[in-house]
Amino acid sequence: MSGMEHQEVDLARPQNQDLIWDLDSIARRELAERFIRLFENRLCVYSESVRQLYTNYNLHFPTDLGRKMVVLPNPYAFHDTLHGIDAFAIRRTGLCVLPGVVLGKPGLLLASEIKDGGPAPKTMAFKPALAQIISNQKKIGDVFLPIMMKGDLREFDQQMPYIHLHRLQVQKLEHLSTFERDDIQQTITRKLLVLYRQADSLIC
Repeated sequence: MSGMEHQEVDLARPQNQDLIWDLDSIARRELAERFIRLFENRLCVYSESVRQLYTNYNLHFPTDLGRKMVVLPNPYAFHDTLHGIDAFAIRRTGLCVLPGVVLGKPGLLLASEIKDGGPAPKTMAFKPALAQIISNQKKIGDVFLPIMMKGDLREFDQQMPYIHLHRLQVQKLEHLSTFERDDIQQTITRKLLVLYRQADSLIC
């Protein structure tokens, strides 16, 4: 038997609830599933309860769990799980990533915070908007390291899925060595660069 067979979700074992995302409030679930899969292993997933950041994982939508999504860290790549990531180093950005296809545009779009019942969000093409954010952060000696966590997959007006981005402020992880902080920063940046390069061709 291969060690890489399909990984089952064993409900008899205690689960990390941060990795079980409830999709009950999402009306267009199939579209939301296709959309979130665009970010699988392109954005890291954070679990506050165990202070870990997962860089290598699969997204699973088990039928026996109802309207849930489970983040399954790759059990054969434990070195891809980053430890000691405290919640005080994680903050909301107010930035949201949207699928351009819903608005008749190619690739991914970026918008400032979206409010249910509010006006349609003003969007920008993902690549130039992200490049501007990274440039602005660099000017103030900071680095933009976007991540996802439970609750970040949302829906606007029961029509359009989107992801709210959190970010890691790696300089706040003072208990980690400079080497460890640099390694975390480089890991997230590598993934972000892949997402940036592919953003115009990602269609859900």
